[in-house]
Amino acid sequence: MNVGIIIGHSNEGMEEKFVQAAKQNFKHCQLVSWNPALWTRENAEEIAALRDKYGIEITAFWCGWSGPTRWNFTEGPETLGIVPVAFRAQRLQNLLDGAAYARLLGVRDVVTHMGFIPENLTDPSYPGVLAAVTVLAQELKRHDQNLLFETGQETPVVLLRLFESIGTGNLYVNLDPANLILYGKGNPVDSLDVFGDYVKGVHAKDGLYPTNGRELGHEVKVGQGKADFPALLKGLRAHGFDGSLTIEREITGEQQTKDILETQAYLQDLIAQL
Repeated sequence: MNVGIIIGHSNEGMEEKFVQAAKQNFKHCQLVSWNPALWTRENAEEIAALRDKYGIEITAFWCGWSGPTRWNFTEGPETLGIVPVAFRAQRLQNLLDGAAYARLLGVRDVVTHMGFIPENLTDPSYPGVLAAVTVLAQELKRHDQNLLFETGQETPVVLLRLFESIGTGNLYVNLDPANLILYGKGNPVDSLDVFGDYVKGVHAKDGLYPTNGRELGHEVKVGQGKADFPALLKGLRAHGFDGSLTIEREITGEQQTKDILETQAYLQDLIAQL
């Protein structure tokens, strides 16, 4: 295992972001982008040059999509991912375009949030979600790419069921232990019993469970929340995971940098003990 960092894709300042990551001794990153307008060949060439210049491997492309986003339990089901019918076609195209951009970067793994995938197989919206994911999975498979579902908005068994139903062999999990907690969907360590063999990416993030039925729990620094990282890393190793633990700290400013560096040291120590 190794420790990586998230680098946000923007229309300026990209070299500074790679410089900062290199100064912090990161060798791996997930490139995160929510702006399809940036997914051009020219930008891919620039990012690839920075990747090579600073020796930072892009382990995955985190692909966002257009339209509204409400990160809560009330409006989230109607605004997030490809589950809402009103946004499904456009977002499916966003994800196909993002996968094409990832190919320009030589990146196989494409990560996204799919939304609140129905828990109940008899939910009338489930067939449409299944069909959309199948189209996406088949297209990525045609290009030897993988589609990673970031955890959070669905229970682990929902992901397992979806993977089994589609059966293309290129659907995997980007395990965000904090999100499972923030959404109240499961214990990250126990989730490995369900989909541990499918974990291909990990966000090193921590959080607290919801305290009311409308708002997510709070994200906190790794080690200060409910995710048991020592047990989680042991479980990941038992399932054969040997990829990046990509640090994600959802605050800004000097405290974010401080927390990232402390988390980096903490995770490297845990890896050394495995």
